[in-house]
Amino acid sequence: MLLIYTHKITPRFTYIMKQVFTRMLQIEVGFTTKIEDFIRHTGPKITYTKQPLQNEFFVRSHTLLFEQGVRNMNLAIGKWDDLPCFFPTGERSNLPYDIFAASFYLLSRYEEYFPHVKDLVGRFPLKESLAYEHDFLKLPVVDLWAQKMLNILQERFPSLNAASKPVRNTSVIDVPVSHSFAHRGFFRTGIGMLLDLFSLRFRRVSQRLAVLLNLRKDPYDNFQELIGIHKRHKLPAIFFFQFAQYSRYDKNISTENNRFKYLIKSVADYDAVALAASYSSFANMEMLKEEKENLSNVINRPVNFVRLRYNRVDVPETYRNLAAAEFTDDYSMGYTHEMGFKAGTCTSFYFYDIPQEVQQPVKIHPFAVHDYALLKCNSEEEIFEKLDELHDVVKEVGGHFITVFSNELLGAEGKINWLQLYAKMIERYYV
Repeated sequence: MLLIYTHKITPRFTYIMKQVFTRMLQIEVGFTTKIEDFIRHTGPKITYTKQPLQNEFFVRSHTLLFEQGVRNMNLAIGKWDDLPCFFPTGERSNLPYDIFAASFYLLSRYEEYFPHVKDLVGRFPLKESLAYEHDFLKLPVVDLWAQKMLNILQERFPSLNAASKPVRNTSVIDVPVSHSFAHRGFFRTGIGMLLDLFSLRFRRVSQRLAVLLNLRKDPYDNFQELIGIHKRHKLPAIFFFQFAQYSRYDKNISTENNRFKYLIKSVADYDAVALAASYSSFANMEMLKEEKENLSNVINRPVNFVRLRYNRVDVPETYRNLAAAEFTDDYSMGYTHEMGFKAGTCTSFYFYDIPQEVQQPVKIHPFAVHDYALLKCNSEEEIFEKLDELHDVVKEVGGHFITVFSNELLGAEGKINWLQLYAKMIERYYV
């Protein structure tokens, strides 16, 4: 066991040490505030405080893990060899930066507590993030810091063993709208037809008529193809279905439609099914619980996983609501229109609630790629070049490579055949 001495064991300290050592590095770790216990320990050990005790492995601590609440900080981003880092420690420390405090800053989404202007759908803006501003969004820096520290620790303690972790791959299929034209009812179909006609979108009118007359399949109805791809490669995939009432931002099929219910049941026979929470339920606890219960009744099993509409997260309220609604896992941590690692990691982690100074029982699974971020690319070659870069670094640290694709984009027509690209991506990274 690795023993860590510190002057004060706080919830923040315990949270980040368990995340870094137990979950990331697979190392058993213990804590003590008693000097005699630390000196008596014969195995690997670290001092994490302001001053070293003797000549032990010492990391000079920043104050962040021993504070409460949020305060403004002027962060100076430096370099640890080739890696960006912050919270420098000084010459006496065995690590040049306090990676524990820096990791806590990123995982807790500390920066999102500062005043900021949200975007049009209420999200923390990409360009105000530290990772975007200092160009390390595409690096899971928390995992890379941990690996770099492990190498230094093993030089000092050759007996320190860390279990190797193979890369994990999960495909998320987001289903905010299951069908473009089918199963929408007479009124919504009529309104849609008129809007297309008045907008002179004649190609869309012909597509709508062909679907309604059963001459072609609905373009968004690619579920059997996706299930076939997943089954062929034995890929763990999760379909997140929106199952909510119609609103300005929520335009899926009626939850009363039996064909829609049958679709969800049929998908659940092959892959995991979870809830894509509606935009309307974002601040409405009762509505969120109702959507969860209704979807659970359709598939006849518990619904524990959730994604937020538009990846909209408001810390800490969002995760408090998810915990209160008894969700265990969230797949909303990432930017819709930019690839990379919003929280600086490719390892799942629990949300730390700073105002309450407690770890919430909701595990966050950060995604690296949302399909809409790929629309900036001009070719398949460019897309795979960017995906290779992300997957390689996740593989390097034994992380979790999560991609989010929507059935809408996979059914869209354009210069790139998105469904074919998805199949190629699965063969390239997930096999």
